[in-house]
Amino acid sequence: MQLQDGLEQGAKPYRLMKPVTLHEFKTFAARKRVVTIENQQVDIGNNWKITEFGPPKEYVPEVHTVWSFPNRGNWATHVGNYRGNWSPYVPRNLILKYTNPDDVVLDQMVGSGTTLVECKLLGRNAVGVDINRDAIMVALDRLNFSYNPVNLGHPEDLKIRTYVGDARNLNLIEDDSIDLIATHPPYTGIIAYTNSRVEGDLSSQKLAGYLKEMRVVAEEAFRVLKHNKCCAVLIGDTRKHLHYVPISARILEVFLDAGFLLKEDIIKLQWKTKTTREKWRGKKYEFYKIAHEHLYVFRKPAEGEKLSPLKYSKKWHEESLDN
Repeated sequence: MQLQDGLEQGAKPYRLMKPVTLHEFKTFAARKRVVTIENQQVDIGNNWKITEFGPPKEYVPEVHTVWSFPNRGNWATHVGNYRGNWSPYVPRNLILKYTNPDDVVLDQMVGSGTTLVECKLLGRNAVGVDINRDAIMVALDRLNFSYNPVNLGHPEDLKIRTYVGDARNLNLIEDDSIDLIATHPPYTGIIAYTNSRVEGDLSSQKLAGYLKEMRVVAEEAFRVLKHNKCCAVLIGDTRKHLHYVPISARILEVFLDAGFLLKEDIIKLQWKTKTTREKWRGKKYEFYKIAHEHLYVFRKPAEGEKLSPLKYSKKWHEESLDN
């Protein structure tokens, strides 16, 4: 039985995944050439003229735990006009580090599709989910380009699937089926992506409700990820009443509570952020401007793995730390 908003009776109280095809995108884009994300208009139905399909040839993948990309990356269809989307260097590094060609990558808060574009370029199958249908249309627009790789290891039957859905209910994804999760969730209500137009949008939540729902996101991520595979989450912090609000530390706790192990904590430096440019420009303040994010790389334990040697990298219990 189907209920309003696509929920099944007795199912999880979140929106079900609904596939969105390239044909549906083309029909949508033929009548609506612009969508609104937060308060910014983003063009779709673009006729992409691509000159580069990857970063500069001299670029070497990251090897340290501090990442800095002053030039965010504009190869293929990567465009910085979708506020809050991550630099393509981030998913590129994660995909190259933690997957092989023909693996399956999930971004369950896919936004403008940066992760999916990198999967297409690097020969990985991908699943992209977003609660905002307009975001999925932007992602499909940026996937709508021809690419004939010279790499002989690039799969010929690559599958990139897009869905309107909720990261808290990945009902069309089987248990233990994903090789890498790479996602960039909203930082509570810092950027109101839909301005409350879409029910269930986590960017409309205040911190307490946001953390509660992110716990469900973490549990669902743990369910779909294969054992001994990685889940990467880029998350930042904020400031209120002149004091630091460590959203990232709370998210770290949420994912550890779900059963993940912390494999890496990478500091990603921020460049040219909208708030820094517009709100804090040219004045002195009695605090330091936030200019970093945390890229947590979690690992789902292998089946039967002995975790006692990793007690400092898993869910925290004071009694376990004493031993």
